[in-house]
Amino acid sequence: MSYKIVASPIGPLKVVASETGLVAILWENDSPRRVRLSELVERPDHALLTRTEKELDEYFAGKRDAFTVPLDMRGTQFQKEVWAALLEIPFGETRTYGQLAIQLGNPKATRAVGAANGRNPLAILVPCHRVIGFSGKLTGFAGGLDAKAHLLRLEGRDEMLFS
Repeated sequence: MSYKIVASPIGPLKVVASETGLVAILWENDSPRRVRLSELVERPDHALLTRTEKELDEYFAGKRDAFTVPLDMRGTQFQKEVWAALLEIPFGETRTYGQLAIQLGNPKATRAVGAANGRNPLAILVPCHRVIGFSGKLTGFAGGLDAKAHLLRLEGRDEMLFS
């Protein structure tokens, strides 16, 4: 797999691609246990990584609200179902873990949904930042709550930051 370090307003991001799609967007201090990857080779000229960087730049500039980069999601079947549900959350909207569990047909799976959300390897593109706690407050985020708040603010959710 290939990777490239991309600058962003929320810190450097390591974008990782296979030959078929984007595999991961990792935070600067991401735990290697959170997203397990095989050996990586730095390839800043990789076409998919360059395209991802362009789309992320547009997103952070407020010029993009959806991504077109092909994804190569790797995880358990349940994780993939949760991540697919995340992709259905529209730009500028949020859902709770409980709402996602209900959407997936298992209202008692709130914690399992939270765990799968925390293992999402494709931060930002698979918008785990749009998931909030039952009380409406910001909850855990691999990139940190400041990054989560920044992403929600970028998407017009300022009210989320003060509840």
